[in-house]
Amino acid sequence: MTQTNQPERCGWCGNDSLYMQYHDEEWGKEVNDDHIMFEFLLLEGAQAGLSWITVLRKRENYRKAFANFDPKAISLFNAEDIERLMQNEGIIRNRRKIKSAISNAQHFLEIQQEFGSFCSYLKSFLPEGKPIINHWEKLSDIPASTELSDRISKDMKKRGFSFFGTAICYAHLQAVGYVNDHLISCHFR
Repeated sequence: MTQTNQPERCGWCGNDSLYMQYHDEEWGKEVNDDHIMFEFLLLEGAQAGLSWITVLRKRENYRKAFANFDPKAISLFNAEDIERLMQNEGIIRNRRKIKSAISNAQHFLEIQQEFGSFCSYLKSFLPEGKPIINHWEKLSDIPASTELSDRISKDMKKRGFSFFGTAICYAHLQAVGYVNDHLISCHFR
């Protein structure tokens, strides 16, 4: 029997090197920087109805097309920018998702103004403002959404956000480390 020196990972990342790197270096690590938070928010909205690896593969194209994920710059995008983005083969060319990214940037800035930071806003939903650490044994144990993601998604929709339903919200919380769903066997837990 040959032994590999590969660390144990959550099974969802498979053997794709980009997915493994994302899992190992980003997924589930607590984000306290609004710029990074907005990047994940924009990408999660683009991912709606698609696989996350599809979006990960286009991430650098999104970075270039969407002003390095600067919510202030994106909030000022106009009809001309929308048409430019619709012609960009490096991103997901869905008019509703593009318009949503612009609108969500505007709402993101409003939340920053109200709460001091978007991270503070999200943490206000967490017990004692701290990440939730789950203890899942297998991937099938991990829910697609929870009461927490229901509440956050509902509040964000009330504030005007789109493409941020409860399942996308839960995936976002996992990605930014506000819910730690690394399996208990995962080396990166």
